[in-house]
Amino acid sequence: MTVKLVVLYTHPDDPASFDEHYTAVHAPLVDKLPGLQRFETGTLTLALDGGELPYCRIAELYFADRTAMDAAFGSPEGEATAADYGKIAPPGSRMFVEEVSG
Repeated sequence: MTVKLVVLYTHPDDPASFDEHYTAVHAPLVDKLPGLQRFETGTLTLALDGGELPYCRIAELYFADRTAMDAAFGSPEGEATAADYGKIAPPGSRMFVEEVSG
């Protein structure tokens, strides 16, 4: 079953620096993950339910299955990506694994 890693980034102290690093450094690291089928990222701009918007960016990384995802993050490329996430993710950022059903 296809799985997706969903990463939700909270608002950084310096949005311009975060976005610059994300697009110039982090996204290219993600693109190099072995077994990555698809990578999407974007900025969140509005909470349609009128509530707060605690996250500023979302990233979605698709893999064939959990084994492929685990292998990707166990690789040198995955370790580099995880280390960079640790450097740039503002406090409160979250990661989830989603089983894609449709």
